This record gives sequence, structure tokens and C-alpha cells, in this order.
Amino acid sequence: MVKEYHKLIDVLFRSLKQASQGKGKERHDVFGDNFEDQPIMWIEKHFKSFQLGQAVKKIHESQTLPKERAIAELLGAINYLAAKVIDLENN
Repeated sequence: MVKEYHKLIDVLFRSLKQASQGKGKERHDVFGDNFEDQPIMWIEKHFKSFQLGQAVKKIHESQTLPKERAIAELLGAINYLAAKVIDLENN
């Protein structure tokens, strides 16, 4: 591998590890919004794809989490985006 891409390789490897070894224990935080105002609703309205919606949700949630939990959510988002790429390439 090219050494200039070491950090990218590290992030992608951790993303692969997360996908292949389970999601972990992290779940969704509750922000106190009405259900109809929560990300589960506005994401579906704007993104007509499960993979893209899940990636956006994880990105959104990462902004309010401690560093390590935020990184875990962003690695999950990478996996959902990869799933969408695979879906597009297969169809």
C-alpha cells in the first residue's frame, strides 16, 4: 500500500472490522424531540434509500457523542455507504 494513504487505510480497516464483528453496544440517543421531528422521520423524507438514510443518521448522531462513540458511528456510516456502492454496482 502507498504510505501516503496510511490513515485512510487505517480508517477503512476499522470500518471493515466493525462491519465484520458486529455493531457493538452503541445505540441511538434520545434528544427529547417529538417522534415526528426525530431523525428517523426527516431522514426518510429526504433520503429514499435505507443505506443512505442510515449513514446520514449515524453522521447526525456522531455530532453529539464523545470522541470514541462518534468514531464508531462514523465507521458505521462508512459501512452503509459501502453497501450503497455495492447495491448500485450490482443493479
